Order: sequence, then structure tokens, then C-alpha cells
Amino acid sequence: MTVPPLQRILFVEDDPDIQVIAQLALEEVGGFTVHTCSSGHEAVAAAPAFLPDLVLLDVMMPGMDGPDTLHALRAIPEVGNVPAIFMTARVQTHEVSNYKEMGAVDVIAKPFDPMTLSIVIMSIWEAYHVP
Repeated sequence: MTVPPLQRILFVEDDPDIQVIAQLALEEVGGFTVHTCSSGHEAVAAAPAFLPDLVLLDVMMPGMDGPDTLHALRAIPEVGNVPAIFMTARVQTHEVSNYKEMGAVDVIAKPFDPMTLSIVIMSIWEAYHVP
């Protein structure tokens, strides 16, 4: 099975510093096209027009948190099947299991290394597409 190309990432993160670091890492190091959203509501509004290959989603956000955002994205036909990865500092075994039960394909721990973020995402992408 051929792994489809990963080009477009919808990145949902409320912390402006993390937004800048991750977007730079994904665009400059990884070569991805990234659309950054500051909230779940913004992501739900932007996703159908952006048509991401992957959603990278913060878990703890005010208002609509990551799990609620993922649930809302799943209800949008254009992006309902797009794989999602949660990014969070809450990475105990039971928490990671819960995130996967919610529909995340994997979890990336915060803090993350900006220089290896794209490599980690690509390895998750490839594992997702090659069972």
C-alpha cells in the first residue's frame, strides 16, 4: 500500500508561542502547508475550506477543547475522516488511551522538539496508512 502524501496540516492551538514555534517547525523544517487556528470554533469554521490531510490538535483549550473540536470536525462531511493527532502535556498511559478512544490516531507530548516535530508527525502518518 502506498502512503498518500502529507501536505496540509490544520494546527489548532490556543497558546501564541506554541503556535509560532510549531508553525515554523512544520513549514520550514517539514515543508508542510499549515493553517493555524487559535480555537476549536475557528478550526471547525476553517476546516472545510482548507481541506487538511491531517489535524494537529491541542487538548486543553478554553471554550471548545480538543476532544470537543475533534467531535465537531467528525460531523463535517468534507473533513470527517481526516486523521487527527492530539498534542498535550497530559500523556499518562490512561490519558493517551482515552484520546485514542476519542478518535485520535496518536498523541504527541508537550513540550515537543521543534526540530523533530515533522519527523514524528511523518512517522505517525506512515504508521496510520500502513497497518
